Amino acid sequence: MAHYAWLNNDNLVVNVTVGVDEDVVQQGFGGSTEAWEAFYSQATGHIIKRTSYNNNIRKQYAGLGYTYDAVNDVFIAPQPFASWSLDDNFDWQAPTPRPEGIGWYWNEAQQVWVNATEL
Repeated sequence: MAHYAWLNNDNLVVNVTVGVDEDVVQQGFGGSTEAWEAFYSQATGHIIKRTSYNNNIRKQYAGLGYTYDAVNDVFIAPQPFASWSLDDNFDWQAPTPRPEGIGWYWNEAQQVWVNATEL
């Protein structure tokens, strides 16, 4: 079962739907990811890009609010905090590395990691 992300004009994911696997050929369409993307784009009026639950293609599974980077052919998650920056692997990174262990969350106002187990 294949999944397809619907993009708006700003390459923002506005919907994700289940579709035909790219190797299925029917009604004169199919046989490749590109063929099904073109078919669904024509049918919906949106730009459609295949996405994958197991992150096999385009970096990661596209969710609502994700952005499609057409130059690098990847989906990018929404920026979690204003202070975080995108690294070379298209992952958001905090200004300081997350400490080891569990219970850490980012405090944007103070720009520090806080451990909930120590509160």
